[in-house]
This record gives sequence, structure tokens and C-alpha cells, in this order.
Amino acid sequence: MTSYELKVKEYIESTKIEAEHITLKQSCHSVSDAVEAIGVSENEVVKNICMIDQNGRFIVAIVRGGDRASTSRVGKALEIERPRLADEDEVLKYTGYPAGGVPSFGFDAEFVIDQKVTEMDTVYTGGGSPYSLVKIMVEDLLRINKGKVIRARK
Repeated sequence: MTSYELKVKEYIESTKIEAEHITLKQSCHSVSDAVEAIGVSENEVVKNICMIDQNGRFIVAIVRGGDRASTSRVGKALEIERPRLADEDEVLKYTGYPAGGVPSFGFDAEFVIDQKVTEMDTVYTGGGSPYSLVKIMVEDLLRINKGKVIRARK
């Protein structure tokens, strides 16, 4: 287990949420990899699209695996100029996790959650590395990251 995965597990235990950390032997870096690895639909896997606004605020748009995040919709919902996508170095700096393993919680950010995600009971999100996932109830996800539900998808 990597230090990143351990950090996610410790966060889950400290917040006492009901979530399952899953470590895999094969990569789950992409949605298609995750779907293949755990045998679920792409809508059960969420992507965390990391963005930065003009003031340096870090924003994470959470969308279903088959959807694409819209920077213009996120900007409009937050009443800011359109944010830009974060690069891999910025993702690690702001989240503490490498791209491809970022969880939907556990670090300081403005979280926005697409409405379609809230139609699910349970989702799989990054588990700290490209070889791990977290299975979490959407209601717990909303509670711990204090996300704002908007239309974040294109």
C-alpha cells in the first residue's frame, strides 16, 4: 500500500464514514480501466476534474465516468470567470494525491458535484493511487466534502 492510499484509508477511519478502500493489481487510472477492474458501469465511477480559478482557488468538479466536466458551467455556477484545468503538478500540490488517484474528498477545495452523480446511491472514486478506488455512498460524499450540487457536465 502506498503512502497516498494509506492517507485515504486514515481519512476514512478518522471521519467514520462507511466507505470501502479497494486496492487492485491492475490500473484503474482511467474510467475504462476502473470499469474493467471492478466490473461496474462507467456511471458508477466518478471523475474528479481539478480546476483553478483566476484567484488561485482550487475547484474539483465531480462528474460521472461517462460525462465530461464543463469549465464554463462550473464558472457560471460559482459566479466566477471560467476556471482553467489544473496540470498534474498542481493536482499533486493542491490535493496531496497524484492525478489518476485523487479522491473526491479529504483535502481543501471547492467541490462541485454534478446533479447526475446525486442520482446514484453509491459511487467509486479515486483511492489515492492509480491502483486503488474508494466505494462510497453519495450522501456521505456530499456530507464530507460539503459539495455544491450543480450541472457540471457538458
